[in-house]
Amino acid sequence: MKKSLKNLDFEDAIKKEWIITNGLGGFASSTIIGANTRKYHGLLVAPLNPPAQRYLLVSKVDESINIDEKVYGLYTNMCRNNISDGYKNLVSFEKEEVPVFTYNIDGIQIEKTICMEYRKNISIILYKVKNKDKKITLNLTPLLNYRDFHSLNYNKNFYIEQKIDKNLVDVVIDNCEHHIYMNCSDGKYVKKENDLFSGMYYIEEEKRGFSNEENHAIAGSYEIEINPNEEKYITFACSLDEIKIDRKDGKKIIQNEKKRIKQLIDKSDLSGDEDLIKKYIISTDNFIVSRKNLLTLIAGYPWFLDWGRDTFIAFEGTVLKNKRFDVARKLLLTFTKDIKQGLVPNGYSELDNKPLYNSVDSSLLLFEQVKKYINYTGDYTFIKEKIYDKLKDIIENYTKGIDLDNNNIYLDEDFLISAGTLSTQNTWMDAKIGDYVVTPRNGKQVEINSLWYNALMVMCELGKKFEDDKEIISEYRKLAKKAKESFNEKFYNKKSKCLYDVINDDNNDAKIRPNQLYAIALSYPVIDSKSDIAKEILNTATKKLLNNYGLKTLAKGEVHYTEVYEGDQYRRDISYHQGITWPWLLGLYNDAFVNIIKAEKDKELKRNLKEDYKKFVEKVKKTFTKEINDGKSIGSISELYDSKKPYEAKGAFAQCWSVSEVFRIII
Repeated sequence: MKKSLKNLDFEDAIKKEWIITNGLGGFASSTIIGANTRKYHGLLVAPLNPPAQRYLLVSKVDESINIDEKVYGLYTNMCRNNISDGYKNLVSFEKEEVPVFTYNIDGIQIEKTICMEYRKNISIILYKVKNKDKKITLNLTPLLNYRDFHSLNYNKNFYIEQKIDKNLVDVVIDNCEHHIYMNCSDGKYVKKENDLFSGMYYIEEEKRGFSNEENHAIAGSYEIEINPNEEKYITFACSLDEIKIDRKDGKKIIQNEKKRIKQLIDKSDLSGDEDLIKKYIISTDNFIVSRKNLLTLIAGYPWFLDWGRDTFIAFEGTVLKNKRFDVARKLLLTFTKDIKQGLVPNGYSELDNKPLYNSVDSSLLLFEQVKKYINYTGDYTFIKEKIYDKLKDIIENYTKGIDLDNNNIYLDEDFLISAGTLSTQNTWMDAKIGDYVVTPRNGKQVEINSLWYNALMVMCELGKKFEDDKEIISEYRKLAKKAKESFNEKFYNKKSKCLYDVINDDNNDAKIRPNQLYAIALSYPVIDSKSDIAKEILNTATKKLLNNYGLKTLAKGEVHYTEVYEGDQYRRDISYHQGITWPWLLGLYNDAFVNIIKAEKDKELKRNLKEDYKKFVEKVKKTFTKEINDGKSIGSISELYDSKKPYEAKGAFAQCWSVSEVFRIII
């Protein structure tokens, strides 16, 4: 969608962000006017140990044009006491596969397109300059850095070594291990001495309570002369690897990326709104990245890495609905190869890629996605040969108990799973400040036991299909039957006409939260979909939790309810699961709704339910079509939203499970 910026509102424009990725965990990102407002924004953010250890190498390129000895800036930068005004020359911004900025200065048209080469740590900018009747000079000044993308660089005296071979420049900053390579297809490179961009100000970091200013190194500039009435293409490239570039290469890289996306669209074989389908394919593709010869899903940009929990919540919408079954298999292999004591990794360390096991739900979520994979593909062979034994191992360990990483998971005498301690957060509501647990959920969590029953039933189905030992299948069935009986006996809260969030020996947590939807949303619902209780759960969620942007994590009126996500890290963590709206929960709500419709036998009630469901889907589609085209994250969906008007987008500005679950509903 092309966005005209003729009547640009600066305050609104700096809140709108874009991102493109390279399939390795690296990315390029900024605002629609090119002003970096986060420490995570950059032209080249590259993983040194893919997909982890992401470093900012090139912040941006500042462009200017010299016309008759007068210099006009195209760039926009924010400093504490100054904002450069290149945005005033910006006519439009467009983002489909790649972002395109169009400038006009005194009748001279400049189109700037940014692209990353797939599966390479290379970012390019293609400039198309259409000159008038005067000779002009285009100046390109890269702002360089070398720092972990979570940190900031306050260096005032960068030590820069550079080897220059015409326009190919090899830069080393402060004797760092990795080199930054730059090249330009035209003009000449002019070396700078002791040059510095001082005090770039990141307003979004200030809002989050973090340090918010830093310096960048300037090694030199490229100067490109453009003759009167000439139309010229210029390619600038920056990389972790040595590069040679000519003026055709920029076009070729962009064309290859568009061709790659077109192939994914064609492969998906989806019908309907072509523009929406294209945005779906592009946005989901951003999260699929390499991990040690396999694939994984980045949970969210700009700061998250890959998490098992997020992967299996986003699995269907990201890789099944669009028929990326080859990717689906590699994701399943990635997260099952490191299973330890029955635990699927909740994630991997940003420092060294070691698996982390602080999760009770990741392993159980796997079963539902195996079921979904089979529903889409009918590929029992892969599951039998590569996954089935891992699933059996998970059930065995959950049955006998797991205390790895203080998870304290065990099967209680009532055949329900208990997990966690007073100091352990191992469900998705995992906010913790030091030793303080914000939403303590130790005990028998409603979603964990819904997933546990579902897992046992999936194993009964697979065991029968694979002609496994009948005694093993019989044991799974007995465990499932007893778990379901205990669940239905203990979790129903008659007073609120919904389910308890957690039950334990001390007390039952009666707060109204969305986790109870798991009981009626899975392939094997632990609460029968045709029951009155199932309808009461959905009704409570509809009235107490649902809004246009998702479901709230806590009903209004409950103790500690918070509806605005803001402030420093402490304030944000305190509110994270206490009433803030999460879009991914729409997928859970959707599946619960669909299960109830399927189970309804009364024709009139079924017809009414279908009509209500249609309205729900239409509302989600209307809300997020607008959000994707003109929201905070152009072409993507944010992690969470405030729970009161104007429902401002917050958190990570491109979140995998948000994108997955919303598109799964509306496509």
